[in-house]
Amino acid sequence: MRRRDIAATLFAALAACGGGEASAVDATTAIDANDDVGPRLGGFTIDLVAAFTASTGETTAAHTTVVGKIYDGVQPETVIWTAQATAGDCTLSVPSVPRCTTPCGATAACVADETCQAYPSSHAVGDVEVTGVKTTAGAAAFTMSPIVNGYQPGAATVLAYPPFTAGDAVAMHATGSDFAPAFTLATHGIAPLELAADPLALASGQPLALTWTAPADATAAVHVKLDISHHGGSKGKIECDTADDGAVAIDASLVDALLALGAAGYPTIIVTRSATGHAAVATGHVDLVAASTVERAVAVPGVTSCTDDTECPSGQSCQPDLTCQ
Repeated sequence: MRRRDIAATLFAALAACGGGEASAVDATTAIDANDDVGPRLGGFTIDLVAAFTASTGETTAAHTTVVGKIYDGVQPETVIWTAQATAGDCTLSVPSVPRCTTPCGATAACVADETCQAYPSSHAVGDVEVTGVKTTAGAAAFTMSPIVNGYQPGAATVLAYPPFTAGDAVAMHATGSDFAPAFTLATHGIAPLELAADPLALASGQPLALTWTAPADATAAVHVKLDISHHGGSKGKIECDTADDGAVAIDASLVDALLALGAAGYPTIIVTRSATGHAAVATGHVDLVAASTVERAVAVPGVTSCTDDTECPSGQSCQPDLTCQ
């Protein structure tokens, strides 16, 4: 079933961290994902990044990151994605780039033909007290102070991997600022996503099956993004929003349509498990997302990836889209 059909399981908003009574200005409340709460104004992400090996052979160990940024408006989208076909939990979309004959300048972006949208400004929301996220020193709470209106743990705070157990209460309490009064975001911990080790390969007329270890309590959601042309300027993508039940299959009709659009070098698939909490802030809402992301290489018929000519068969050279031709 689709993500919108998964029952939201969010923790109630917590009182202000550090003891004592909740602040009188802590006026914002936790909201359900389906509430009409206005535009998304940013938020905070706790990302469990699986170990991976880059095309250069460099390996990055599994680690946890926490970042946050809050704005007074919506970020402009400079690429318009139009759905072309849907099968099951997955949709194929193709991009188009709007054209503005009068340049939008440095303070705005072209979001539709002859339509510019201003970039929003970022804002601090006071110190942000994080609970339920463990550090390598064994602490389960720390505070982030804004730096250029952005948030991340200080250099002395090294996060554990994973930083919580699935189902653990996780919260962030912002002490508030002139932009927004104090608010609390709450969600729950998730287990690191573990994709099956089977090689992933696209083939004409065949579905692409993805499997992973399903948690005992599947209250999170899973998002899949398959883009096989991003190094050459994306020609299309398949995205799936599905339940965290251990499997999803991308229909053969969508695979064939994506292959027909073309591919570039180093095609990949990105799979993300996430649990999200929300709070109403100013004229919209902000999110707290606990996510676990895995990116895997995907074999595409007829595509040999490269970074230089030495990686190509005799008589071929490495092209700007990182394919041998």
